Amino acid sequence: MEEGDLYTKDGTTDIRGKPANKEKTGKWKACRFILGNECCERLAYYGMSTNLVNYLQDRFNQGNVTASNNVSNWSGTCYITPLIGAFIADAYMGRYWTIAIFVMIYISGMTLLTLTASVPGLKPSCDKQACHPTGGQTATTFIALYMIALGTGGIKPCVSSFGADQFDDTDDTEKKLKSSFFNWFYLSINVGALIASSVLVWIQMNVGWDWGFGVPAVAMALAVIFFFCGSKLYRLQKPGGSPLTRIFQVFVASFRKFDVKVPKDQSLLFETEDEESSIKGSRKLEHTDKLTFFDKAAVETENDRAKGYINPWRLCTITQVEELKSVIRLLPIWATGIVFSTVYGQMSTMFVLQGNTMDQHMGPKFKIPSASLSLFDTLSVIFWAPVYDRIIVPYARKFTGNERGFTQLQRMGIGLVISIFSMIVAGVLEVVRLNYVRSHNYYDLETIPMSIFWQVPQYFLVGCAEVFTFIGQIEFFYDQAPDAMRSLCSALSLTTNALGNYLSTLLVTVVTKITTSHGRLGWIPDNLNRGHLDYFYWLLAILSLLNFLVYLWISRWYTYKKATGHAH
Repeated sequence: MEEGDLYTKDGTTDIRGKPANKEKTGKWKACRFILGNECCERLAYYGMSTNLVNYLQDRFNQGNVTASNNVSNWSGTCYITPLIGAFIADAYMGRYWTIAIFVMIYISGMTLLTLTASVPGLKPSCDKQACHPTGGQTATTFIALYMIALGTGGIKPCVSSFGADQFDDTDDTEKKLKSSFFNWFYLSINVGALIASSVLVWIQMNVGWDWGFGVPAVAMALAVIFFFCGSKLYRLQKPGGSPLTRIFQVFVASFRKFDVKVPKDQSLLFETEDEESSIKGSRKLEHTDKLTFFDKAAVETENDRAKGYINPWRLCTITQVEELKSVIRLLPIWATGIVFSTVYGQMSTMFVLQGNTMDQHMGPKFKIPSASLSLFDTLSVIFWAPVYDRIIVPYARKFTGNERGFTQLQRMGIGLVISIFSMIVAGVLEVVRLNYVRSHNYYDLETIPMSIFWQVPQYFLVGCAEVFTFIGQIEFFYDQAPDAMRSLCSALSLTTNALGNYLSTLLVTVVTKITTSHGRLGWIPDNLNRGHLDYFYWLLAILSLLNFLVYLWISRWYTYKKATGHAH
C-alpha cells in the first residue's frame, strides 16, 4: 500500500488526534463495538419504556388518557434532546466525547429510576386495592425519566453517524459497506428491543418493577463498557464549529445584499481557492441552481473586505450557502416523517391498552403481558432487515440500476404505504373486538375471551414499515447532510419521533375533548369496551394516506447533494 493510501482521506483521526490509519482503524472491526453498545443501550431504553404506560397505571393510578399522554410526552422529549447533543457534537466536542459524557447522565437516570421502584420511601406504598404515591415520589420518578431523556439526547444523534464515520466516503469499497452498516445498526437496535419486550416486560409484570428496571440499568452499564473498549479502533471526525452560526451567517449576508444581483457565471461566486473547504471536517459542495436568493451571500462586494479580512457575516463561501440549502431541502421530507412516527408511537400506548382488554393467556398457565407483543414488531424488523439487504436490494437493483436497489426516497415511501395498512388492520381488529363485546354483552369484563395474538399482524406491519422508512430515513439524513452537520441532521431526523409523539398527545387530547362533550364516554374511555378506539385508528389511517400523497409531491422535486474535494 502506498504512503498516500495508508490514511483515510475524509479528514478522520484516531483517538490520539493523528490521521486515521486505514488498516488499523474503522470499518467493521470498530463497528462491532458500536453495534454492541447500541444493542445494550436500546435494551435498556425499551426495557424501561415499552411497559411504561402500565407502570404509570399500576403504581401511580393514572387513567388511560393521562398515562398514554405522559408516555407520549416523555418519548417526545427523548427525541427532542438529540438536538442538544448533536449541536455539542458538531460544534465543539465531536461525536466520541459527546457520547462518552451523555452515557454517564443516562446511567445516572437509570439508577435513580431503579431506586424509585425498589427502595422503601422512594417507591409508592401499595395495598390490595391500589397504590398511594406521594407528590415527592411522583416527582422523583419523573426526574429520573427526564434525566434518561437528556442522556439519550447525546447518544441517539451521534451513534449512527459515529458508526458511519468508520467508513471512508472517498473509498469506493468502504462507501458500499456504509450502506450495509445502517441495516445492521437498525438490526442491533431491534435485538436489544426483542429482549426488552419479551424477557424484561415479563419480569416487570411477574417478578416486580424493581428487577424490571434494575436489569435495564445493568444493560446500560454494559453499553458503556462496550463503547469504551473500542476506543483505539475508532475514527473520529473533527467538530466543524457551530453549524447554526454558519446557517445564520448565510441568512444575514443574504438579506444584507438583498438588492445585489447574482451573476450568471457561478464561477464568480466566492469560494476558497484550494481543494478543501474552509469548514473544518467538511468537503466542498457543488453549487446548485435552487433557492438562488441565498447565493447573494456568496457575491463579493467592495465592503466585504473593508478592514483587510473577510467578514463572515457579509460574505460566505458557496459551500456554506449550499449547507443551508441542503438543510432547507431536507425539511419538507423531514416533516412527512411526523405522521409516520405518530403511527409508530401507538405501539407503546394504544396497542398496549387495546391488548389489555384481550385474553393474554398462552396455554393454561402462562400469561403474556400486552406490552410484550411489541416483540412481534421487533421480530418483523429482525426478519425484514437482512431480507431487504440480502434479497430485495439485489433483486431491485436488476430493475432500477441503482446500486442500493431503491433510492432512499423510494425506500421511505414504501414504508409510508405499509404504515397506512398497519392502522387499517388495527382498526379492523378493534371493530371485530367491539362487535364481539356487543354480541356477548361483555361491556364490563376487564379482558374478553378473544386472543391477544390477533394483534400480531398490526405489530408485524409496523415493523416492516420501520425497515423501509426509519432505516431509509437514518441513511438519507446522514447521506444528504453536509459533512460538518451530520450529527445535527441525524438529530433532525429523530425529532420526527418527538413531534410524532406530541402529535399523538394532541390528537388524543382533542379527540377526548370533542368526543366526551355533552356527557358522552368518548372514543378512548378507561373502559375501552364502551369506547370507539377503532375511530381513532381510522383517523390515523386517513392522516397517513394524506401524508403519503404530500410525500409523493415533495419527493418529486428533491435534488440530491453533490460533494467535491475532500475534508481536512
